[in-house]
Parts: sequence; C-alpha cells; structure tokens
Amino acid sequence: MEAKKHSNEFSKLRSFLWPIHAYELKKLLPMLLIFFLISLNYNILRTLKDTVVITEKQSGAEVIPFIKLWVMFPGSILLTYVFTRLSNRMGRESVFYVMVSIFLCFYCFYTFVLYPAKADLHPNATADWLQANLPAGFKGMIAMYRNWTGTVFYVMCELWSNIIFAMLLWGFTNQVTRLGEASRFYAIFGVGANFSGVVAGYVSVIISQGEYNPLLPFGKTAWDQSIIMLTIIITVVGLLTMLLFRWFNQTVLTDPRFYDAEETGKGMRTKGKISMRACIRYLLSSKYLVYLAVIVVSYNIVINLVEVLWKHQVSSLYPDAQEYNLYMNQVSIIIGVIATLSALFVSGNSIRKLGWSFTALLTPVILLVTSVLFFGAFFMKEKSPEVLVAMGLVPGALVVFFGTLQNMLSRAAKYTVFDATREMAFVPLTPECKIKGKAVVDGLCSRLGKSGGSIVYQMLLFTFASIPAASPFVAVILFSVIGLWTGSTYFLGKEFNRMTGKSGEEEKEVLVVHSAQPEEQPA
Repeated sequence: MEAKKHSNEFSKLRSFLWPIHAYELKKLLPMLLIFFLISLNYNILRTLKDTVVITEKQSGAEVIPFIKLWVMFPGSILLTYVFTRLSNRMGRESVFYVMVSIFLCFYCFYTFVLYPAKADLHPNATADWLQANLPAGFKGMIAMYRNWTGTVFYVMCELWSNIIFAMLLWGFTNQVTRLGEASRFYAIFGVGANFSGVVAGYVSVIISQGEYNPLLPFGKTAWDQSIIMLTIIITVVGLLTMLLFRWFNQTVLTDPRFYDAEETGKGMRTKGKISMRACIRYLLSSKYLVYLAVIVVSYNIVINLVEVLWKHQVSSLYPDAQEYNLYMNQVSIIIGVIATLSALFVSGNSIRKLGWSFTALLTPVILLVTSVLFFGAFFMKEKSPEVLVAMGLVPGALVVFFGTLQNMLSRAAKYTVFDATREMAFVPLTPECKIKGKAVVDGLCSRLGKSGGSIVYQMLLFTFASIPAASPFVAVILFSVIGLWTGSTYFLGKEFNRMTGKSGEEEKEVLVVHSAQPEEQPA
C-alpha cells in the first residue's frame, strides 16, 4: 500500500525521466554540475594519457601493462596513503581541495616543465642498449623506462579517476546522500558524468584537428600546442570545481532538509584513525565488502585485458599522435552519447523497476557478448584473413570495429549501471564502513584488478613476445574472470536485499518506495 502511494506521487513520465521534488533541486543541481566537471577532466585525460605513451617513439600498447603494474599500482597505494593521512588530520572538505590541487599542479608541471625538456630527460642511450640486448618481450618495459615523463603523466591521469572521481567524489556523495535520494539521484548524476564525455570529446577533437599556429606563444608543433591547451582547460575546470564544492558545503549542507550530520555520522569521522592496514582488515572481515571487492577487481582485470589488445590494433591503424588522439576522442563522443541515454532511460529505471541485482548483472553480460564478437573477429583475422577478404571486409578494420564497439558499450555500461549499482551498494553501510570500504575498494582493489591484468600480459609477453601471439590465453582468462564476476554480483545482490530489509521480488518494491519517498517538505 505504501509502495503504491509513493510510486504514484510522480506522473508516469516524470517518474521515468525526472523523479525529483522541486525543493531538492538546490542539492541535486550543484552536485550534478560537480559530477560533470570532474568527469569532463577525466574524459580529456583518459584519451590524452594513452596518446602520450602509446604513440611515443619506440613504444606501443605493450607499455600499458608494465606501467599499470610497476608504476601505477605503487602510485595508487601512495596516493591512497596520502588520502588516509589527510583524512586523519583534516575535514573532508579540506582533503578534497588538497587532493585536487596535487593533481592540477602536476599536470601543469608536466606540460610546462617536463614535456618540453623530455629530449634531455629521457635516457635514450641506456634504453637503446637495453633494447639491443634484451628479448623482444621486454619492449614494453623498456618503453616505460625510456619515456619516464610520459609514464608518470599516464599514472596521474589514470589516478584522477580512482582518487578524485571514485574515492573523493563518490565517497562524498555517498556520505551526504540518503538512501531514498540515492535511487533517484544517482542515475541523474550518471547523466551529467556521461554527457561530459560528449563535451570532452568534441573539445579534444577540435583542438587535436588544429594546425600549428605560429601566433600562439607556446609549443613547437601542433601536438605541443594541443597538449598545452588541453592542460589549461583541465586546470580551469578543476579550479571551478573547487569553487562550486566550497559553495555547496557552505550553502547546501548547512540546510537540515538536505544533510544531517547526526543522521549520517557526525562529520563523517570514524572512531580512531584510518590506516590502510585497518581498512584491509575491515574489508576481509565483511563478506559484503569482499563480494564488492571481487566485482571491482574483476571489472578492472577484464577491461584491462581487452583494452590493451584493442589499443594495439588501433595504434597500428593510427600511428600518428594527433590521428590516434582524434580517433579516441571520436570514440569518447559516442561513448558519452550512449552512456547519457543509458543513464537517462535505463540505469535509474532499471534499478527502480527491475531491482539492484538485475541491473548490476548487465555489465558482465555486455562484456561477455562483445568479447565473443571481438575475439572472434581477431582470431579470424589471425588464422583465416582470406575468408574476411572474400567477404569484402578489411580484417584489421573489422577487429578495430568490434573492439571499438565493445569499448563503447562496456564503458557506457560502466559509467551508468555499473557505477550506479556499485555506489548504491555502499549506501546501506555504516559511516565507518563506507569510509573504510571506499578507501580499500576504490583506492586499492581497482588498481589491483588492473595490475592483475598487467601481470597476465607481462607473463604472456615474456613467453610469446607479442600481444597477438598471447591473445588465445588472454581470451581464456578473460572469460573465466567474467564468470567469477557474475557469481559475486549474484551473491552481493542477495546480501544487499537482506541489508535493505527485502528479498527477491520485494527488492523492486523497496527501491520504488525509496525512490519516491520525499524528504521533509519546506514550510
């Protein structure tokens, strides 16, 4: 009866597209804009980092597994440690400003100091000797060492997603969002985050297509000027985000209609200090968090395994830095469009109408189906290319097409249904569990997953010397991990239903109640 009452509060169309009360706009809109701005930087950095390392002289997609294991994983541990230490000494607002400032300062330092001096800073002579004396399977490791400035830049760009977006922004969102708001707000946040991919793609395409402009007071080539202009945009967007975050904390979170420190854990501080060791012990003591960790690790292993092979094929078609960056940004635009439509019409409504479990299973199913298509085209190209040629198809282009299709659909699913269900899984937890769980799940487990995929690639590259030769083993491991991911999602769904007080078909009902439940109306 109660479910029916609340589900009828909005009209059918409004319940489908915009299940938001008018008074909630003061909280929703600024948070939506913060998601848009942070995601805008993420989408610009995502394609820029790949271009910097893959198209560098004597490099390629082989460098990515080595970076993710030997530099990114330690880097994620270091920055997660910095985050926990700052959290022990500062409030969450100050931590946000410090962490964002660290990233923005590095991007400027790389662009205006390290990048112009890379010819003098890179150890080319030593790298040439290593390449002449080590087996071919070490190509990626040597490229990582040779282009060390680009390697560090790649790591800091990648960690913007894990530290700023996943840990800081989503952690803050989970702390200030009630469960009744989450099932309605999170899908809309997904719209803002995913639409930023369209904007970032168009901005990057316009800048990447530009010719060298001698009137600009910086850069020696068109690509140099593109990097500088993109860095300026990233910095300005980051500063705007911090200003908006300050306004939100001072204006919105002081309104008891939107935030109650006592209700959600006063100040969001845990008992005692946070340490990484304590966070890991906390995770291992919770079956719920273990399932969540397995899901995050599995996703990152799968996406890392398939993306390296796909990017290897793309770089073969587009070896020039500007051409590669242009193609990847065109892909980002399409991902943004698909993800925005999915967030608008699918994820929120799927959670409310079909339940958390069904929605969470969509991502592994999408990756399973698209992986079958991608690997099928790849093996056909490697073993029987004449069959594809006889059908009037270009083998390399077909593999890139299916790889691009997989990347677009899996990324769109990740940014909508995967992120929404993952973050919603934190909402029923206690404030202490949210902070400790987020720190280890988003700070370490995602990196552990990517490092796991990198370990697989390194072992295979040392054995087979090239990515195409290692691809059959990559496929076997990938499909096995998808099976583990699917099972963990199923069991986490049962735990989520238990913690929210419902099970089975009633899951849909409780989410509808929460999605329609209005907070106290203003006088």
